[in-house]
Amino acid sequence: MSRMKVLSVPNSITFIRIVIIPVFVTALVYNRVDYALFLFIVASISDMFDGLLARMTSQQTRLGAFLDPLADKFLLMTSFILFSVYGWIPVWMTITVISRDLIVTLGWLLLYLLYDITKVEPSLTGKAAIATQLVLIAYTLFSRTFRGFRPPEVWMLIIVTLLTMISGLQYIYRGLRQAGEK
Repeated sequence: MSRMKVLSVPNSITFIRIVIIPVFVTALVYNRVDYALFLFIVASISDMFDGLLARMTSQQTRLGAFLDPLADKFLLMTSFILFSVYGWIPVWMTITVISRDLIVTLGWLLLYLLYDITKVEPSLTGKAAIATQLVLIAYTLFSRTFRGFRPPEVWMLIIVTLLTMISGLQYIYRGLRQAGEK
C-alpha cells in the first residue's frame, strides 16, 4: 500500500476520530459533559464524512476499512461503559451491547481462521442498531448538558437493546450460513 493511500484525507479523518476518544473519556471523567457532547458530535460527523469521502474520491483502503469500524466500536464501548459506571444507563444494557460486539467480532475471526472468509457485509439491522446506540449516547449527553432534556426513557433503552440483540442474532445466523456453504 502506498504511503499516499495511508495518508489519505478519509484515513486522516479516521485517525482524528481515534484521537478524539481519549479526550472524550477525559472530558467525562472530569465531569465536562458539555465538552464530551461536543467531541461526540465531532466524532459522529467525522464518521459520516470519512466513509463518504473515501467512496466519492475512490480513496478506500484496507486500513480505512479496518480502522473505521474499530474507531466506532471503541467510541461506543467506552461510552456505554462510562455511562453505566455513572449510572446514566443500566449495566444490563452495556453488557448486551458489548456482548453483541464481542460475539460478532469473534464470529468473524472464526470465519476467517476456519474458512478464510474475510468480508462480512453489514446488515440493515446492524446499521440500525449502531445508529440507535449513537442516538442514545447523544441523547444521554444532551440530557446531562441541557435542562430541557429528560434522561433516556425506558422505551428508548428497550428499542436500542432489542435492535442490538436482533442484529447480533442475525449476524450469528449469517455467519453459520456462510460456514455451512464452505
